[in-house]
Order: sequence, then structure tokens, then C-alpha cells
Amino acid sequence: MTAHMNVRISRREGFNAAHQLRDASLSDDENRRLYGKCVSLHGHNYVLEVVVSGAIDPVTGYVMDLKRLSDLMTAEIIQHVDHRNLNTDVAWLSGRIPTAEALALAFWARLRPHLPEGSLRRVRVHETDKNWAECSDGG
Repeated sequence: MTAHMNVRISRREGFNAAHQLRDASLSDDENRRLYGKCVSLHGHNYVLEVVVSGAIDPVTGYVMDLKRLSDLMTAEIIQHVDHRNLNTDVAWLSGRIPTAEALALAFWARLRPHLPEGSLRRVRVHETDKNWAECSDGG
């Protein structure tokens, strides 16, 4: 194994939240046509998965302490969104339709400044067991 090789690590955290897929600039009929039953307020048991990469620290054997990553995810995201209405209760989501795609981008933006440059590789938001969205650095 090469000492400078990057390794990916991942942490998952869950949260429960309500949301409504609705564009305020559209009529009720247009919203219903676009979003179907998701136009009504409803909730999900979300799972947030974050992947970070880097070289293994020769002293700790870690790329990053997963407890530190968990604490970061909780401080920057989970404590703000858990048991909240994503449409009305989270200031940094204001003005967004809280789709899984929009959440993945917002969560990336919340985490990125707190991690070493280039180490954040993927943010995935599972809305259900079958549906998820992710953003990544493309690498």
C-alpha cells in the first residue's frame, strides 16, 4: 500500500423531518401536477450519508475521526433539521423547495467549510429506502 494513497470513509446519521413540495409562484393545480401527493405536508425518516477522503494519518491510523465527522454533521445539519418543518423552520433552507436534491446541495454547503480542502467527496440524502439524491466532487 502506498503511504500517500487516499482512503474514503463514510458516516450516516438519521433525522426525521416534515416538508412540502410546493412552489409559491405556481397555482395549486400546477403544484399538484408537478408534485402529486408530495404537495401536501408530510414527513420522512431521512438518512444523511457523508463521504470524506484523505491520506491515513500515520499516528492515529485515521483519515478522520468518525466521531468528529458525526459531531460536525450533527452541529451543522442534524440539530437544525431534526423534527422540523423544512419549509418553515430552517433559516438556511429558506426560499428552497426542500427536495432531496436541494437538501443534498444545502448540506454540502454547510459541511464544506469545516473540512480540509478537497476532502468532502459525497453528500447523499436518502428520503426513503428507495429514493435518494447526492452531490459529489466528481472525483
